[in-house]
Amino acid sequence: TQLTRKDVTEIVIATDAGREGELVARWIIEKSGVKKPIKRLWISSVTDKAIQEGFRQLKDGKAYENLYASAAARSAADWYVGMNASRALTCKYNAQLSCGRVQTPTLAMIAHRENEIQQFRPKTYYGLSASAKGLKMTWFDAKNNQSSSFDEARIQTLEKQLKGQSLKIDKLDKALKKTYAPALYDLTELQRDANHLFSFSAKETLNIMQRLYEQHKILTYPRTDSRYLTSDLVDTLKDRLKACGVGPYTALAFKISKAPIKAGKHFVDDSKVSDHHAIIPTEEKVMLSALTNDERKIYDLVVKRFLAVMLPPFEYEATTLQAKIADECFRAKGKRILQQGWKEAYENRFDDDDAEDGLKDQLLPELKSGEVLPVSSLQITKGVTTPPPLFTEGTLLTAMEKPGKFMATNDKALLKVLGDTGGIGTVATRADIIDKILGSFLIEKKGKSLQITSKGKQLLSLVPTELQSPELTAKWEQQLEQIAKGSLKKDVFVGDMMRYAKTIVAEIKNSQAQFKHDNMTREKCPECGKFLLDVNGKKGKMRVCQDRECGYRKGVSRTTNARCPNCHKKLELRGEGDNQIFVCSCGHKEKMAAFKKRREQNTKVNMNDVKKILAEQNKEVETLSPMAEALAKFKFNS
Repeated sequence: TQLTRKDVTEIVIATDAGREGELVARWIIEKSGVKKPIKRLWISSVTDKAIQEGFRQLKDGKAYENLYASAAARSAADWYVGMNASRALTCKYNAQLSCGRVQTPTLAMIAHRENEIQQFRPKTYYGLSASAKGLKMTWFDAKNNQSSSFDEARIQTLEKQLKGQSLKIDKLDKALKKTYAPALYDLTELQRDANHLFSFSAKETLNIMQRLYEQHKILTYPRTDSRYLTSDLVDTLKDRLKACGVGPYTALAFKISKAPIKAGKHFVDDSKVSDHHAIIPTEEKVMLSALTNDERKIYDLVVKRFLAVMLPPFEYEATTLQAKIADECFRAKGKRILQQGWKEAYENRFDDDDAEDGLKDQLLPELKSGEVLPVSSLQITKGVTTPPPLFTEGTLLTAMEKPGKFMATNDKALLKVLGDTGGIGTVATRADIIDKILGSFLIEKKGKSLQITSKGKQLLSLVPTELQSPELTAKWEQQLEQIAKGSLKKDVFVGDMMRYAKTIVAEIKNSQAQFKHDNMTREKCPECGKFLLDVNGKKGKMRVCQDRECGYRKGVSRTTNARCPNCHKKLELRGEGDNQIFVCSCGHKEKMAAFKKRREQNTKVNMNDVKKILAEQNKEVETLSPMAEALAKFKFNS
């Protein structure tokens, strides 16, 4: 190997700049048995310029030995606890059951949310709305500053008392306000937006980002948990603007680059960057035609956010109006835009919440303090409280990043640790965790929503309570940080985890709980003769053997891209061979032969066919991966 060559006198670790990247490299070196001096390349971008700069500033490998020890301790702890607990559950109940420090608390969060929804009882609330001179005013309770009340009788009494009375302008406040652009993207925020806007799964977004980083080299390192840049990157911003200033971004990128770039604290802050800075464009020139449709969507999100943070703030004049009818307080607010600022990057359309205080902005007429207006109408308004929504992949990522509300503890130190370390899981592993619990049929997708299955609920009743809380991660991270700083020995921590694993296994082994498949069918497995289970897979319904050792599975139905001719929803394909049939929720049914005939008769351009043609063209222009490209140029000695 290259490591053992006599003419190689030192090793440069060039893996991801972080705890897990350090672990991978050190394991390889350790396995090879080579004892040579180690240097560390610490970079967040794989462009030629970034790599050259990194090699000019190589670090001493010894400075990262404690980081390696911390990563090795984390890996060992997860293996000892997760692997042994999963084996204990699987063997005891003869079912494919698994648990772990991250996946089980994630499953518990979904279960907790469903319990909240089931226990929720809607309540009707009431308010008052007054109209005067084209102005709509909202009643506010002077005691608690709320714009609604659950006491219907009180609101009805107020409505009778205030009817026919005039409205007096009590207070008129005008203030100049400004807001800065949302922070740059880290991976979690990008996955959240991509799920909300394009219904991409967390895994899909990560895979697309990886191609844009590794293959196209037009975006920086994706697995980052920071939304800020370091000050040493400021000098590179104009080069990055030039590189991404193509197509729809040309005019705005040129406009920004003409003036000196003000590196404000809202996007440049060294103290808020640990291993990697936020995701931004690289200095590599982009060819938009070489990107797939999905790659364009993700690239567009990143570039617009990058452009937005370098634009001036959004400035407006905010007017708050307070009036009284008798002694009751009514309010309204308005906004006059002075400068679009960063919203120009979003064509002046950006989804921000203007009604956080219960008031919506409106166009206010010219008014003066003390002015009295006749009330043209006074109406009782009402609404109903709603339960928290089911998790989507996007909102689940948020919960994994900020899991404090799912912890029973009030220990501020543990809550701070989770806040500092970014919650449970990492930006690199959360997508895989969600994928894993979906693939294990512990949760299932219904539209965009994630719901726990019967199997998932039963698993939570079988897993020791401590493994279901994010608190375990917080406790581990406290000790892993001590290892990284050199104040705790790795072997001490790993020894504690081995003893903890034995305790967990003993608890599972001695449990009197039962596991029962309640999705069992009367169809027998053709391989082993046991009854099959009905499950909802990621792409449709399946039947799988209940015996984990058998592993037989077959598809029952799957959601296709074919559209119903009546309601245009996606059709579900059921059956096998010549008996396949398309079914829609609206009641439409169509045999495969009839579907093919209808498709042949349809002479209109099909968007899916267009996408396939474009995808084939894109394949032809795709470049080799960085590793393949390097190997292609490498000359091997004969």
